[in-house]
Amino acid sequence: QPVIATGLAGGATGNRIVEALNDEAILNGFVRIREESRTNTAVHDPTTGVHTEINERGPAVSAHDLELFRDKLLYLAKGASMCVFAGSLPRGVPADIYAGLIRELRKLGVTTIADTEGEPLRLAARAEPDIISPNELEAEELVGHEFNDLDDRARAVVEMTRLGPEQALMTVPDGCYAYVLDDGEQALYRARIDEQEARSTIGSGDAFLAGYIAARYLDRRPIECLRYGVACGAESVRHFGAGLVDPAAVERLLGEVELEHLEIGAAH
Repeated sequence: QPVIATGLAGGATGNRIVEALNDEAILNGFVRIREESRTNTAVHDPTTGVHTEINERGPAVSAHDLELFRDKLLYLAKGASMCVFAGSLPRGVPADIYAGLIRELRKLGVTTIADTEGEPLRLAARAEPDIISPNELEAEELVGHEFNDLDDRARAVVEMTRLGPEQALMTVPDGCYAYVLDDGEQALYRARIDEQEARSTIGSGDAFLAGYIAARYLDRRPIECLRYGVACGAESVRHFGAGLVDPAAVERLLGEVELEHLEIGAAH
């Protein structure tokens, strides 16, 4: 689907990010910053399946850089129907930046989706985005308790919408839980797929959300959006790398995704 990537990019790493987007013919417009964009290293042990992530501290961002980014995003949003706020925040960026931008974009009629963690997610949720999409650990932190069983997870996505967002998606290893609008009514779903032979799970949640949004952009029903998202997430784990997806393989996986309509009453 037609997308524009934006954000903050600095140094040689920032250049590589932009070059990679250009190689994929993805439109982009980044604010250039003085310090180097961070590099995250993922180490996969094929014998144990254990992943180790080494995340650099990342750049410090000035107030001037943030103002330039805000202006750029609001300019780009004038031609957008959806905007995804994704990732953790660099040093120097206030935790409420996503929340403020969500409120600004809502005035423009842009659908907003937040995929972050911790305090930025909590504040973003209070800004009433259309959708939030945490993973299970991020959702536990958001609602303030651990999930011990399927009922806990189902209740959690309902509970998350009480914090502000209209709809909530929560990714889990075998799929997702979702509390979404379906024909104007709130509906609770569980979407799952059998475990895939995993080479790398890094970026699978991003692949899920990308698939969900692509289907939503095409005005598919929520259950079809969930089916497509789960298929994208499942397909991505078959590849070394982050969020890599083969569209043809996704189409083959769609029929393997099981959708279950859960009772909302049991989740309250």
